Amino acid sequence: MTTTEMSTKERMAIPRQPMPELAPETRRRSFAEVNLGYDAETAIREATRCISCRRPPCVAGCPVGVRIDLFVPMIAAGDFAGAAQIVADDNALAAICGRVCPQEAQCEGACVLERKHRSVAIGNLERFIADWDRERGGSPVEVAPPTGHRVAVVGSGPAGLTCAADLARRGHDVTVFEALHEPGGVLAYGIPQYRLPRNIIAAEVGRIRDMGVALETDAVIGMADTIDELLGDAGFEAVFIGSGAGAPRFIGIPGEDLVGVSSANEFLTRVNLMKAYRPDATTPVYDLEGAHVAVFGGGNTAMDSVRTALRLGADRAVIMYRRTVEDMPARREEVVHAEDEGVEIMPLVAPVEFLGEDGRLTRVKMIRMEQGEPDASGRRRPTPIDSTEFVEEIDVAIVAIGNDPNPILRRTTADLAHTSRGTIEVDPATGATTKRGVYAGGDIVTGGATVILAMGAGRLAAREMDAGLRHGE
Repeated sequence: MTTTEMSTKERMAIPRQPMPELAPETRRRSFAEVNLGYDAETAIREATRCISCRRPPCVAGCPVGVRIDLFVPMIAAGDFAGAAQIVADDNALAAICGRVCPQEAQCEGACVLERKHRSVAIGNLERFIADWDRERGGSPVEVAPPTGHRVAVVGSGPAGLTCAADLARRGHDVTVFEALHEPGGVLAYGIPQYRLPRNIIAAEVGRIRDMGVALETDAVIGMADTIDELLGDAGFEAVFIGSGAGAPRFIGIPGEDLVGVSSANEFLTRVNLMKAYRPDATTPVYDLEGAHVAVFGGGNTAMDSVRTALRLGADRAVIMYRRTVEDMPARREEVVHAEDEGVEIMPLVAPVEFLGEDGRLTRVKMIRMEQGEPDASGRRRPTPIDSTEFVEEIDVAIVAIGNDPNPILRRTTADLAHTSRGTIEVDPATGATTKRGVYAGGDIVTGGATVILAMGAGRLAAREMDAGLRHGE
């Protein structure tokens, strides 16, 4: 019986195919990729679970609108080339999305099978077909004839790269300006290579360059050039700002200036982008061999930090979080992987003070928390329990409680409205800012969010910018 002859009941009886992965005892000291990917047989079997809904909610659940209802059945039928073309047309960063997007809260969360069974593993299938395609040279991407319009994109993270790719496909002349020495934004500096290998980022960026997009690194817009200068003497007709949120937040407790306390942003940037784990690194991280490391926070960045600390030799790596494990915003897969690797999770605690000797961190004073009434996010607000302070011995503290936008653009750009949090105000329907010809999206607008939501904002802005340029607006 072929897959096309199977009944819906037979398809639903197939269990979700697990993602092969490195054993915890192997990977906890290695930066090799944890998830190993499907082989062709497993991908076909998983894709066969799709029951081909008439009105597929998974597509609506994808912020960039990937035609999941088309590419998944093609994989089931063994038409990998057809599936790869669909994905390449819809998503310039498919191999990245398949690895790091929170599919459980997006396309897979909307899957009809999720109601009574486990959803189709859409993310795993997207990764499979993107990797299959890359290994064979990549599907051709159609680029429209040149329009003569020039657009600048500030930031080469997921929002900027998506916007640039979509504008280039429409025939516009696009230049991306990246402040760091390598492209990728948060993809390169924020996500460890055991989750997102650097060669995957390089390949995706290379495909976007092949569309004709120019990319300038070491270009800090707001210092080297301002937004006004890009729209003036530089000759760009429109600008998209996708510079992310790279200024770390701190807790605001005594002792944060001790040696041994750092932000997750600094820690991960040094390790991921500047290879600080190498003996000859010019910007090393603390010696973590045998160290006790505490990471404060419960999101994906906290999980990335604590698992990276283990790989750098930490003897004990602990997540200290003021809410419950169930309240953690990190992906469930990341939490499970962390626990499997030996990470400890200490919920319902909050730091009160970092303590040290001779200017160096040695301990942290904590207080126990309890769940109070729900806050604006709908989660129960944690409140301290009187007289429950205790002290933990630690050598390194990594603060992973979020980031804010860098204030450079705010200080150097006229007529660009910002919120009280420092994010840029935009029209949610178009991505347009209060400054004529300037659009924005991603973390610079929302604050720290997900890769796929940033990509969705870049795609929205590209569509609106294209319409404006063609109509002389």
